[in-house]
Amino acid sequence: MDEARLEMVLSRALNDDPDAFGELYQLFRPRVFGLCRHLLGRHEDAEDATSEVFARLPNSIKRYEKSLPFPRWLLSVTSHYCVDRLRRRQLEQRLFEAEPAETLQLPVHQVSPLQQVISDEGRDRVRKAIEALPEQYRVPLALRYYSDLSYDEIADQLNLSRPNVATLIFRAKQQLRRALAGAG
Repeated sequence: MDEARLEMVLSRALNDDPDAFGELYQLFRPRVFGLCRHLLGRHEDAEDATSEVFARLPNSIKRYEKSLPFPRWLLSVTSHYCVDRLRRRQLEQRLFEAEPAETLQLPVHQVSPLQQVISDEGRDRVRKAIEALPEQYRVPLALRYYSDLSYDEIADQLNLSRPNVATLIFRAKQQLRRALAGAG
């Protein structure tokens, strides 16, 4: 969709046109779902989060900053929602520690922009290495390379300092390099 058409759809959405929200859903659902999948780790959680982001869109769009491109703003809203879900998940896990945590499994058919660049033979290796990262490293890495957020934006979303974000991303990359060197 070109920018002029997107502007028209956004204008209609800001005037509470339900058809405009349907068009936004059709356009941006794959990217929103992909980010949710990378951040939350489980397909079912990503589906729920995607639905919730779009269900909340009629209210949240009123806070849309027109200085930002809409896709970037929407992914920022999505990442905020997912980070909040991760915090709730951690709290729930502490309350019910007897229950084992599910392991992260990305389906082979899920293709992110990062995976499209990676060669076919290396894709599975990289996916497994990312899956194996602890959440504290996987989340900032996904926000940086999937959502294309700056270190400052990631720091704001995760309530961390910028140097802490840089350290987490650096360590995530180190772990990925070690895992890929060991697997290759």
